[in-house]
Amino acid sequence: MADIEVTEDKAAPRNDTDAPLLEIRGVTKAFGSVISLADISTTVRAGQVTCVLGDNGAGKSTFIKLLSGVYRPDQGELLMDGEPVRFGTPREALDAGIATVFQDLAVVPLMSIWRNFFLGSEPTKGRGPLRRFDAEKAKQITRSEMADMGIDIRDVDQPVGTLSGGERQSVAIARAVHFGARLLILDEPTSALGVKQAGVVLKYIVQARDKGLGVIFITHNPHHAYPVGDRFLLLKRGKSLGDFAKSEISLPELTRLMAGGAELEQLAHELEREGDKSGALGRELLEDTKTLG
Repeated sequence: MADIEVTEDKAAPRNDTDAPLLEIRGVTKAFGSVISLADISTTVRAGQVTCVLGDNGAGKSTFIKLLSGVYRPDQGELLMDGEPVRFGTPREALDAGIATVFQDLAVVPLMSIWRNFFLGSEPTKGRGPLRRFDAEKAKQITRSEMADMGIDIRDVDQPVGTLSGGERQSVAIARAVHFGARLLILDEPTSALGVKQAGVVLKYIVQARDKGLGVIFITHNPHHAYPVGDRFLLLKRGKSLGDFAKSEISLPELTRLMAGGAELEQLAHELEREGDKSGALGRELLEDTKTLG
């Protein structure tokens, strides 16, 4: 897959000496005898992107739900601004400034952009029995917030269902920023998008980061994560393969760890021993493995 190029703002604030916005220390979560996450640690700083990578079954969904208040960890702790926190509900996490944009985006396709932007938090005018939805204010704020994020929407009255996948993601991101998110969790925002639309979403992630938010970018694609990431946590079957700053790992090494380099090499040798046809396949796979390494 071709790399997606994202221009990095050299003036973006970076201060690694400050306390992390969110620190995850030795978090473990089990469901009966199944350990979904085991001793996971990483940090998220304001104005930086922490990428959490892993294939299906790696524990990414459980990780999101622990941070967003759906689950509580069995062991370990979460700290915000250096202080321990425990979220009993998603509302508590949201009140603390943690906004999660799930894959389904929680939008109503037949509703307009501005109605979706304020869904559940509608501005009102008037008092008592005359209190009503302030549609004009909602439209004005939607236009302003989307423009402030560098998002060009043709008409805020158009149904969300008519937008592209990348544009729908942009609405969800701008909504979270407007309602006071300090930490933005994005659940596989590029997984169902083409190269161009994925690039658009990555641009919005950079813009959210440069506005001073901490961002957790959940993905299985290292080519999407590496251009925007400042830190990388790799998960496999609920365990950590490593937690790296960008200066500590290259894209080829990140890809090799994601692909399971040692396992691929073992498989390549096994295929090579199976005969001419399989042997050719094994040699080709072995070459690919060496290239990733």
